[in-house]
Amino acid sequence: MLDIKFIRENKALITKNNRARQVEVDLDLLLQLDSERQELQHKIEELRAQRNRGSKSKPSPDEIVAMREVGEQIMALEPLAKEKEMAFFELAYKLPNLSHEDAPVGETDEGNKIMYEHGEKTIFNFKPKEHFEIGAERDLIDLPRATAVSGTRFAYLKGGLVMLEFALVQHVLRTVTNQQILQQIIADKNLSILPTPFVPVVPPVFIKPEVMAKMGRLEPKEERYYIPSDDLYLIGSAEHTLGPMHMDSTFDEAELPVRYLGFSTAFRREAGSYGKDTKGIFRVHQFDKLEMESFCLSENAEQEQELFIGVQEYLMRSLGIPYRLVLKCTGDMGLPDYREYDVEAWLPGQGAYRETHTADLMTDYQARRLNIRVKRQKGTEFAHMNDATALAIGRTLIAIMENFQQADGTIVVPEVLHPFTGTTFI
Repeated sequence: MLDIKFIRENKALITKNNRARQVEVDLDLLLQLDSERQELQHKIEELRAQRNRGSKSKPSPDEIVAMREVGEQIMALEPLAKEKEMAFFELAYKLPNLSHEDAPVGETDEGNKIMYEHGEKTIFNFKPKEHFEIGAERDLIDLPRATAVSGTRFAYLKGGLVMLEFALVQHVLRTVTNQQILQQIIADKNLSILPTPFVPVVPPVFIKPEVMAKMGRLEPKEERYYIPSDDLYLIGSAEHTLGPMHMDSTFDEAELPVRYLGFSTAFRREAGSYGKDTKGIFRVHQFDKLEMESFCLSENAEQEQELFIGVQEYLMRSLGIPYRLVLKCTGDMGLPDYREYDVEAWLPGQGAYRETHTADLMTDYQARRLNIRVKRQKGTEFAHMNDATALAIGRTLIAIMENFQQADGTIVVPEVLHPFTGTTFI
């Protein structure tokens, strides 16, 4: 959420940003609702003060009547004030974050900017197969049985692929909890932030609708799995419940940055992807994911995002997966995002780069909604937040299967994972 004072003073800028983000919000109505809710709240506070001043240990009959009338006025105004406040926040929550000056202006992912590529594309002396072909032939991925049991876009992962999944989890945990590795990434990227290790977290996979809305991730609702009987949503990524961990709380400046690594199963309906990636496990309803989340000072937020990208690249390079870094355009970013990058892995079976990671800088957009603050010497301000994929397990498995497949159908295990798998092939 943007600061209403900033909106009032920068209406033209907000209008331009909304256009670039392809969002329509009636700013005049928003500002009107803000004025009306503040006016009503001021009247209610004046009436409460009047009632308090008139309170005595032994009020006269006339004073009792007058105070009763004041109370009735307060009771009449409070529902109206609540109504105006709800209407204000409903509209304010539709406003996107501002866009970083680096973000290209564009309508779709075709407007994204490729920053650079890393690693040579894998070359084979045979025609490489797609992951679902390898998975079926080696009995590593069972789609037919999963479809019979659960429906389309579900899968059973089996045998060596499961061992590989938990090897990846261990590799990520060892990386982001190692201060020396983080210090090296910070030095390589010429950053000036602290190498504070990430705290591993297994978060809840259910979230209240109002909390998801404060995170700015409730929409589009058709992408979410909803449990009406409990009024809860299933999360689409671990940051959905990592971000609100500190809502309605205040950090001391010296505590920051606070960094978390969340491991969870994620759930997405993929309602808008009919006909896309219907084979295999690239686009499924249920998948495991490791997600980074941090709370930091405003002046360190952009460097914090650079650290997250550095972690992503460190992991991809350690696995030997060719990739490219992409800066997303204004029309392809999520509403809370100020600047957003994707890492896309090279998949030789498809002959294409496909997204495996995202890194989102939200500035204080989410923290303002969640009321997450920082107490500083100069006063109290809102924290700044970042989230980013450490590894989307399923898509990383795909990248390993397709890049390290052998002519006989086996898959070479990346060397860095050998201590966790106990084998060099699956």
